[in-house]
Amino acid sequence: MRTARNIISAALLLASGAAIAVPGFAQMAAPAATVPPPQNAVPPAVPIMPPGGAPRSFADLTARLAPAVVNVSTTQKVEVSKLRGITPGSPLEDLFRKFQEQQGDQGEPVTREATSLGSGFIIDPSGYIVTNNHVISAGEGKDAAVDTITVTLSDRREYKAKIIGRDTLTDLALLKIEAADLPYVKFGNSQAARVGDWAIAIGNPFGLGGTVTAGIVSAVHRNIGSGQYDRYIQTDASINQGNSGGPLFDLDGNVIGINT
Repeated sequence: MRTARNIISAALLLASGAAIAVPGFAQMAAPAATVPPPQNAVPPAVPIMPPGGAPRSFADLTARLAPAVVNVSTTQKVEVSKLRGITPGSPLEDLFRKFQEQQGDQGEPVTREATSLGSGFIIDPSGYIVTNNHVISAGEGKDAAVDTITVTLSDRREYKAKIIGRDTLTDLALLKIEAADLPYVKFGNSQAARVGDWAIAIGNPFGLGGTVTAGIVSAVHRNIGSGQYDRYIQTDASINQGNSGGPLFDLDGNVIGINT
C-alpha cells in the first residue's frame, strides 16, 4: 500500500461500496369500511429524499475537472527467465513462469520491455504534473526510475515527461512536460474533509481514460499500518488499478487526496 503527502492525504480504497435497493411492495386495495385497521399497523414508509445540497449530477463538475487529469504510462527494461514453448507477452506467461520457478527451473534470462499505467493531474498550466512515486518507479525499488514516462492528455496529445522531484515516504512525484496553457486543478484542504462528504475520483483505471467514480468520505486519518504515513482518507468511490496518482476531488473541485 502506498502513501501520500501531508497536505493532501491519499485516498485509500478499502472496500468498494455497494447499494442494495429494496423495491417497495405494491399498495393493497383498501379494506371495506366495516373492517377497522389493526391497532399495530405499521405506518406507510415515507420516501427518504436526498438533502437539498446533494448534487443531482456530477456532469458539470466532471466537464470542468477531467481535462486536467492525465494518463501516465511508463516503459522499462526488465530481465526475466525465458519460458520454453510460451510466446513472450502471452497471458499465460506469468502463470507458467511461477510454475517453472516452483520446479527449480529458472530458464535462460532474457530482457523484455515492461509497461505500466497510472494517472496524474496538472497543477500548473506550464505542464507540472503530480502522480504517485510508485507509478514512475522501476520494479527493483522505489528509488529506481523507469526508462521512459509518457503523459497523455484528455485530448489524446502525448508528451515525454521528466522527473522534477519525488518522495518515497509520501509516495509522491512531480513531473514536467513541455507544454503551455494547459488546464489545471488546485489543491484544497484535506483537513476539512469530513466523514460523509461527497468525493469524486477521476483517473484511468485499467487504461480506460477519463473514468469518473463518486462516493463519500468513509473515514479520515485512517492508519493501515503500512509505512510511516498514517493519514489516509478512506472513500467508497471505486478506486481500481490504474487510478493510482489520480486526484480525489471535493464538490468545489479542489484536490483533497491522491488515489492509491
